[in-house]
Amino acid sequence: WPPWRQLVVETARRVLDYTGGTLVIPMTVLVEQYWREISTGLAQHAIPVRHFVLHADQDTLRRRIEGEHPVPSPFRLKYLEPYAEAARTWLHAEAEVVDTTHLTPAQAAMQIVLRATGGSPGAQPQLTRPA
Repeated sequence: WPPWRQLVVETARRVLDYTGGTLVIPMTVLVEQYWREISTGLAQHAIPVRHFVLHADQDTLRRRIEGEHPVPSPFRLKYLEPYAEAARTWLHAEAEVVDTTHLTPAQAAMQIVLRATGGSPGAQPQLTRPA
């Protein structure tokens, strides 16, 4: 829905105006035009973006989805091919790709923290909330 993309930008702007600091927005955008609208809107408000894609190969993604409890998500299974197409055509070129195929969720999160903060693998980044 078109208002969703505008609301992402407006919500980000308002939250950052209120809290300051860094805002993490987990979302999946598989349509390039939608990503362009969101990223352009954020740029118009001088909101810096570090765009990360959590990637896993198709077999791993399918296995993860099918292993969900209590029932695998048909909705998520439906997006395996659109993700693969976006990854091939534009998405990976627009983002910093973190291959999660062999990572736990905690390891994937740490990869993003390290990349976003410029930390080294041995460092323990401190995540704080704004005062």
